[in-house]
Amino acid sequence: MPSPTKPASRAKGAPSSVLWRHRDFLNLWGAQTVSDFGARITREGLPMMAVMGLAAAPAQLGLLAALSSGSALVVGLIAGDFVDHTQRRPILIAMDLVRAAILIVLPIATWMGLLSMLQVYAAAVLVAASSVLFDIADHAYLPGLVGKHLVTDANARMSVTESVAEMGGPALAGVLFQWLTAPIAVAINAATYLVSALLLARIRAPEPPRDTSVKRRGWVDGVITGARTSWGEPRVRIMLIMTAIGGLFGGFFSALYIAYVLRDLGLSPALLGLGIASGGVGALAGSLLAQTMARRLGVGPAICAAGALSALGTMIVLLAPASNPAGGMACLVVSQLLGDAFGVVPLILAGSLRQIILPHDVLGRVGATFRVAGGGTAVVGALAGGALGGVLGMRQALLIAIAGLMIGPAWGLLSPLRRVREMPAA
Repeated sequence: MPSPTKPASRAKGAPSSVLWRHRDFLNLWGAQTVSDFGARITREGLPMMAVMGLAAAPAQLGLLAALSSGSALVVGLIAGDFVDHTQRRPILIAMDLVRAAILIVLPIATWMGLLSMLQVYAAAVLVAASSVLFDIADHAYLPGLVGKHLVTDANARMSVTESVAEMGGPALAGVLFQWLTAPIAVAINAATYLVSALLLARIRAPEPPRDTSVKRRGWVDGVITGARTSWGEPRVRIMLIMTAIGGLFGGFFSALYIAYVLRDLGLSPALLGLGIASGGVGALAGSLLAQTMARRLGVGPAICAAGALSALGTMIVLLAPASNPAGGMACLVVSQLLGDAFGVVPLILAGSLRQIILPHDVLGRVGATFRVAGGGTAVVGALAGGALGGVLGMRQALLIAIAGLMIGPAWGLLSPLRRVREMPAA
């Protein structure tokens, strides 16, 4: 086990500019950028298509969202074992091609007059499932491509483009659907996945050899292995606990946030959308801040401090005056900026630390474990938040959620994570 205080080889050596000359990483980065924009357009675009093309009712839109979340959670359970026993790059290319094929069916059905909500539901389920498998394989593929000593730099760069996609993707979806009509917009969305697949196909570096003597024993064993591996390493264990706690109270917060802004603060949906988009600017800043915080505070303390600051940042929205739209909007924007800026820092640092500490051949299963821990507790949190919001009032329930979001960082500071000053040696 690497020493938590031993510096990585990155500390004295390879400058971050190495990645600008890393042709295969640039292809992966470009593919992920295009795919990120495609995923955001799909996320916003399928409900838009349902409303614009099929006059979907609110209940149908709720079912659409639930089906997407449910399929993502199921795939998260079973994908880890598959990813760890399969070449990762072919999975990435296949998932891009699958998403493109699924989406192109919708405009064809529209032009033929055959589009139905059943088709939109099916597309949402399959695209969400494919996206989760892509993300898990991508997380497991990166360390083998760039080397563990460059993982943190690579994750920071990818996080920048994810933040840009989070800012621009929803807006681009609105423009495409308004100017080009829903069928053409979905066809363009499908094309983004084809571009991503072409960029991935340009990568030439072979993947690290894996132990062929270890045979697959099924997804149940994969789930057990991922959980056991995560729990067996003290630093990874606390990050798993923090992920579960963050998912629980993050789901609690998310269930009430939009209703609180629209009803209690009286802001319009347009202002709400603008405020949420400002969070992308904060996430972009956080992508650039992550390594600076790690150098100044140490990796483990930076993860915990940033998590606590993110929770405190979200609290600002609760200080907004209820009868003052300008003041409410100002608090919303500041809350989004700070919450997302500090919220992305733990994602970069904790994800990189996990990729460096653990063996390459278990990263898929461990990544799936973390996704299920965060996603599963988020469902419980959303249900609890909705119930308590009706009993206590939304503002009081949101205060409970924010207090809960502080538990994970506090727990981290009491764990071996606080002694991780630098990224361990690869």
